[in-house]
Amino acid sequence: MRKVLIANRSEIAVRVIHACAERGIGTVAVYAASDAESLHVHLADEAYALEGNAPTDTYLNIEKLLDIARRSGATDVHPGYGFLAESADFARAVVNAGLTWIGPTAETIEALGDKIQARSIATAAGAPLAPGTDGPLANAHEARDFAEEHGLPIIIKAAHGGGGRGMRVVRDVDQVESAFESAAREAHSAFGRSECFVERFLEKPRHVEAQVIADSHGGVVVVGTRDCSLQRRNQKLVEEAPAPFLSEEQLENIEKASAAIFREAGYVNAGTVEFLVGADGLISFLEVNTRIQVEHPVTEETFGVDLLGMQLDVAAGERLPFESAPKAQGHSIEFRINAEDPGRGFLPAGGTVTGITVPTGPGIRWDAGVVTGSEVAGDFDSLLAKLIVTGPTRDAALARARRALAELTLSGVSTTLPFHRAVLEHKDFTSSPFNVYTTWIEDVLTPVLESDGGYSAPRYADRTLFGESASDATASVTAGIEIEGRLTKVRFPAKALARIGAGLADGLGGVQFSGTSGAQTDAPGSSDVEVTATLSGSLVRWEAEDSATVEEGQRLAIVEAMKTEMPLESPATGVFRREPVEPGHKLSAGMILGRVETAN
Repeated sequence: MRKVLIANRSEIAVRVIHACAERGIGTVAVYAASDAESLHVHLADEAYALEGNAPTDTYLNIEKLLDIARRSGATDVHPGYGFLAESADFARAVVNAGLTWIGPTAETIEALGDKIQARSIATAAGAPLAPGTDGPLANAHEARDFAEEHGLPIIIKAAHGGGGRGMRVVRDVDQVESAFESAAREAHSAFGRSECFVERFLEKPRHVEAQVIADSHGGVVVVGTRDCSLQRRNQKLVEEAPAPFLSEEQLENIEKASAAIFREAGYVNAGTVEFLVGADGLISFLEVNTRIQVEHPVTEETFGVDLLGMQLDVAAGERLPFESAPKAQGHSIEFRINAEDPGRGFLPAGGTVTGITVPTGPGIRWDAGVVTGSEVAGDFDSLLAKLIVTGPTRDAALARARRALAELTLSGVSTTLPFHRAVLEHKDFTSSPFNVYTTWIEDVLTPVLESDGGYSAPRYADRTLFGESASDATASVTAGIEIEGRLTKVRFPAKALARIGAGLADGLGGVQFSGTSGAQTDAPGSSDVEVTATLSGSLVRWEAEDSATVEEGQRLAIVEAMKTEMPLESPATGVFRREPVEPGHKLSAGMILGRVETAN
């Protein structure tokens, strides 16, 4: 009997639960406090609280995860993607605890997850490589030395982890140090390791990757390619398979190099080899992701495979169901529906999902981690769901995608839907061959979205304790209570809970439970302008000193939300008075961080 603990959350946890259910395998979910009502918690056979909200206290806490595995009687651990999915320490700890790790060995993760060692393996396998440092850099000054020696642009990369976290492209030598420090902080927050290295950056490249899966019997199969060039901040937004507009020679080189890298590394289970393809056709090895990818559904749809199911089978010692990959049937495109506002530079956006309308029909797949009523917090990744559209050809898939995106609605939270609709109308993406590259969104589409105002759904609402309207005396609240690994829903009158909350507030010294507006507002009759947190997250550092004179639009602080660093700018010109908030402090939407005293 197998029981899989899923060391992850949201959409990928739901996907693993589905794969396990089809094989009669039990599932154990884990959840942070803000995820207590999430879909994956209710779909799993059992669910256990991780007691906390910060990633380091929850999905990155190996001790807590293994304790739950022991208490629940789990036999296997699936890490999903992100968090500890590419942690050799976690993989080793799982195996040492007598459990089966659904992924490559800890030694393979160390070799390929460390991008420095991955470069060496790729070289031995004959894969093409761009110039880069031989190892992690000791400090930001060494990054500047590399830039001055090899020229710009350069790309700073986290040596551990993936998914675009801890990556910065630098085109100005004076910005190298700050970009290096920012990448290191983001890498440490996302993966627990801050080491970074530097490579020369190819201008306007495509991002092309190969899906590979290998078993413990020597079988290695490349299950086609994907194009993931539509990215913002080095994170993918649209992916498609097979990767279009590659020559036969390019396709052969990518697939041959990918299989060789897997064999050189002794890789077992699913993984992805990523490449950059320059405008001149040059192919350069990028990295290996030692886990399942967010975009795996486009491969499943076009090649008729179940990659999550094969992960489970391979981990159990079974052979791959084929010696060579099946032929692709049609073309598939995936659209990541993120809680972000395209009209404001894709800033993360929290809130409550108040409604979802999912399109139906042939070739439509919806992989989601949220339902109507789901709360979108700022502690974790902004991905809410994925719309996957498949057609017999790329043009047919594009036409079907236009129809599906026109029908799809997700209200209550700002999302990337306007971006997806806009990109399907842009000739750079729809032409044959297309003219998109990894920074195309910033260079071409973002100015259009910002000029059109983007999409501004209500971001914040005044809510009492448990998120119910204070004016609705008849409302009820559903709370989740964990009982021996199972989450049970209990419904309470909202008015009663509000009174309990008020009593708790008095007992805790006047703690406020009510939400406040997140807008930066000018108080009536006052010359002070409040500076507030625009969404939940944490303070990374102050950029302006207390009592400093600042200009409107000047950067006051750096905040982090949904694993993304972003500036907090002054709403006015005047003298900035900071609140006593220290770096690392958790922020809530609307929290006052300071005031700008303007001239009367």
